[in-house]
Amino acid sequence: MTRKIEHKNMGKSNLGWLRSIFHFSFADYYNPDNMNFGVLRVINDDLVNAKTGFEMHPHRDMEIISYVVEGNLTHGDNMENKRSLSPGAVQYMSAGTGVMHSEHNLGESTSRFLQIWIVPDKKGYAPQYGDYQFDWHLRVDKWFKFVSSKEGDAPIQINQDANIYAIEVSAENIVDFQVGNKRQAYLVLIEGDALVNSHHLLTRDALESIEENLTIKAVQKSHILDIEMEKSK
Repeated sequence: MTRKIEHKNMGKSNLGWLRSIFHFSFADYYNPDNMNFGVLRVINDDLVNAKTGFEMHPHRDMEIISYVVEGNLTHGDNMENKRSLSPGAVQYMSAGTGVMHSEHNLGESTSRFLQIWIVPDKKGYAPQYGDYQFDWHLRVDKWFKFVSSKEGDAPIQINQDANIYAIEVSAENIVDFQVGNKRQAYLVLIEGDALVNSHHLLTRDALESIEENLTIKAVQKSHILDIEMEKSK
């Protein structure tokens, strides 16, 4: 089973310095029928103006992944980490028992990144932080798995049975994505124009798949994120 979600129907926020699209209920956008997709709790597509950002604030008991699409993202936290990331980079933070952090765009142009929250398999983990500046070519016309569970083989390993993949599909190319028995996936078309099974997706649209394999044809060059996990019980 698949279901398309058009970005025009997602939650929206405009704070001036920050413009966001919310895939699931977040902040002032609340829809009791759209709280999560399995263990996937949050995907926020954030545009942050130059020289602005999120000041220090707390999180706990959440696996948080930030995927940088455009511009600069500078992280700081109470674990004495401070890092600046550019497009293609991925940041991971396991909030665990509690962490304070900030995220700023210190560059000269607007920054865009996807903020992804995954519910951990239990509460009370020790906080962790890490980041990777992955070579862009790792995801060109092939799936690049950069997040897995602790039992998996990805560079970033989280406290949950979930995997995250990225790909940039060249125009007119076709790729498949396997969604196995008792598994589900949430696909985000970050940039581009693509046909996914019977659905036509445009930039910022999304698609849910439950136990149904996906065939993706890029109408135009398409940058895609896919979050795969155990099927909701």
